[in-house]
Amino acid sequence: MEFLVHQGKKTFLSQVKIFGDYNVSNILAAIGAARAIGISWEDILSSIKNFSSVQGRMELIDKGQIFSVLVDFAHTPNALEKTLKTLKLLKNKHSRLIVVFGCAGERDFLKRPMMGEIATRLADLVVLTAEDPRTEDVNDIIDQITDGCKKAGGIEGKTFFRFPDRQEAINFAIQKLARKDDIVVICGKGHEKSMCFGKTEIAWSDQKAARKALKLI
Repeated sequence: MEFLVHQGKKTFLSQVKIFGDYNVSNILAAIGAARAIGISWEDILSSIKNFSSVQGRMELIDKGQIFSVLVDFAHTPNALEKTLKTLKLLKNKHSRLIVVFGCAGERDFLKRPMMGEIATRLADLVVLTAEDPRTEDVNDIIDQITDGCKKAGGIEGKTFFRFPDRQEAINFAIQKLARKDDIVVICGKGHEKSMCFGKTEIAWSDQKAARKALKLI
């Protein structure tokens, strides 16, 4: 992205390797903090230009495929909506936005149908799966998300799909659904390195799962 930053009568061109309106807000907050402690504009603009990304935040997984795959930490209705709205701006008229996500067990259950509705409204295809179900039944969690999908007009097996196994969900999105110029975003885990089933944390990485799926194309 490129955007202008104004301070008084001065205007500075900010060039960054990341994208999204919410990241403009984040960068402006960082600039304000840096200026408050006396860091020069030259150092600020240089640092911003060289900043690449944060792991698990709109992180691109590139194995040379003909579509885009990203991993993002979005796990709340607000975050999911911002992520999907940002990615919709990057689509062309022929490409589709595919989102893979779930909702955590033993956490806010009211957000589940909300996220299903948001995903169905903003993405072209939705794949529902596990995300730290803990002691809850992952299928019960997915059922609650599908209530929101259906409310938004989603049709199971056509516009939204359910795969309780997260690797199977990612495989399906990447190997069966994605085609040239599509955008696949895997949401909910981001930088995290484990997933909780019952009381047990098992090793997990969305990045590794995506690369595994891409190897099998």
